[in-house]
Amino acid sequence: MNVRDEFKPLTVQPQEIEAKSFSIITDELGAHPFTDEQFPIVQRVIHASADFELGRSLVFHPDAVKAGIKAIREGRAIVADVQMVQSGISKPRIARYGGDVHVYISDQDVATEAKALNTTRAILSVRKACEMHAGAIFAIGNAPTALLELIRLIKEGLTKPSLIVGVPVGFVSAAESKEELLKLDIPYITNRGRKGGSPVAVAAVNALSLLADAQGR
Repeated sequence: MNVRDEFKPLTVQPQEIEAKSFSIITDELGAHPFTDEQFPIVQRVIHASADFELGRSLVFHPDAVKAGIKAIREGRAIVADVQMVQSGISKPRIARYGGDVHVYISDQDVATEAKALNTTRAILSVRKACEMHAGAIFAIGNAPTALLELIRLIKEGLTKPSLIVGVPVGFVSAAESKEELLKLDIPYITNRGRKGGSPVAVAAVNALSLLADAQGR
C-alpha cells in the first residue's frame, strides 16, 4: 500500500471541512449577543483565528453589515493597511461588482513623504487612500496608527468611509485605537482589546463579500 492509498479514507472535501468547522463554532460559542446578519462574520473570524475570545470581543455598529454589503455591491474600493490584508481578500468576488483592493503603504511617494515628515508610512498611506477613494471600505488589521489617522480625518470632516473594519493587533495603541473607533457614529466592525490582526480583517471582509453575493441570489 502506498502513502496515497493509506490516507485516502481520511480525505474530505474542503466544503465539508468548512461546514463541520462552522458547526463546531456554533456549538462551542453557545449563547451570544450577535444578530443573524452579524453572526456569519463572527463565525469566519473565529474560523480564521480559532479564538473564541476574539470572536466574542467583536463589536458591530448597528449599520455595519448593511453598509458593508451595499458598498461592495456598489463597487466601492477596499483599502487595506498592509499587503497581507490585500492578499487575503477574495478579489474576484470584489471585482464582480466593479471594486478592487488597494494598499499604499509600500508606495515610493508614501515612503518618501513619511521620511520627510518624520511620521509613519501607515499614516501617509491612509491620507493617500482618502484622497483617492471616496466612500471606501477600510480594512485595518495591523497598524493602529493607520486607524487613528483615519479617525482623525473623519473627525475633521475630510473623509467618510462606507465602513471601517478596524481590528489592529498589538501592545501599543491597538486597544486604544479601537476604543476611539467605538466613539464614532460611522459604520464599523471592531473588537475590544489587543487581539486582532490581518487574518481577522480579511475574514470580516470576505464574510461581507459572501453576504453580498448571497443577497444577489
